[in-house]
Amino acid sequence: MGEQTQEQDSIVNFPRSVEGAPADENAAQIIDLLQEHLRLAREGRLRSIAVVSVSADGAAIGTQWSCAYGDSASLIGKLTVLVHDLMAERR
Repeated sequence: MGEQTQEQDSIVNFPRSVEGAPADENAAQIIDLLQEHLRLAREGRLRSIAVVSVSADGAAIGTQWSCAYGDSASLIGKLTVLVHDLMAERR
């Protein structure tokens, strides 16, 4: 019983997100895109996905992917080309 009490004492509730918070057009587009891909993933209609993320100040670019066997080489190649294009565009 003592362990359960200690576990409950260590749980921290996150504050509720602000609903209806104003979002600029860029943020709204990103959120819509992510929600569409989440829907497709939940329906089992996606086999692979690749994401390139660029920080708001343009200083950091990251790539992430989740893929089916055999897709990784193609996704990594496409992400590499996209990242190079983004970096060239910044200059």
